[in-house]
Amino acid sequence: MKKLTLAAIVAAPLLAASGWVSGAFAGTPEAPAGIRTAYDVTMTTIDGKPMPFSQFRGKVLLVVNTASFCGFTPQYEALEKAQNTYKARGFTVIGVPSGDFMGQEYKTNAEIKQFCESKFGINFPLSEKSTVVGRNATPLFAWAAATLGAKEAPKWNFHKYLIDRQGRIVASFGSGTTPDAPEVTAAILKAIAAPA
Repeated sequence: MKKLTLAAIVAAPLLAASGWVSGAFAGTPEAPAGIRTAYDVTMTTIDGKPMPFSQFRGKVLLVVNTASFCGFTPQYEALEKAQNTYKARGFTVIGVPSGDFMGQEYKTNAEIKQFCESKFGINFPLSEKSTVVGRNATPLFAWAAATLGAKEAPKWNFHKYLIDRQGRIVASFGSGTTPDAPEVTAAILKAIAAPA
């Protein structure tokens, strides 16, 4: 398992801000044709099965680009807690593993799944390892960046998009904002309380 030095953890956001991340110089993605809401997106699960977002219709989603070797990886604990706390109210977290930022993710989906389950007991859905920035970004993240603007595209691991019951992005939170931060909790509760 990779270990990060304190220098790497401190330098990471500075490198991200300066553009030294995988795909950062590949340009801002355009909105993929035919995607008007999250429900128009289909990803692939970490097990290699289709994951159409239409199956989450009417739910509130917190979509997060994750990584196993990041200084923010302990956020998995709060993500799993949010999943367990709000699941019965029509909420789910969706993790999107990515190695876009300094390669801080395992190479294979099997390694990622084993890490998430054994280290953090993750029960929420995980997609396959994906690109989340630049012109090759997976359609969900390309749509999000095109919808909200490049400033709201992930700058590092554990960026969070909150999607309401209509499949629209209603909030975006940077890596340093934890899943249990008051502003995230308030946004989740507001989205849950809104009618489907």
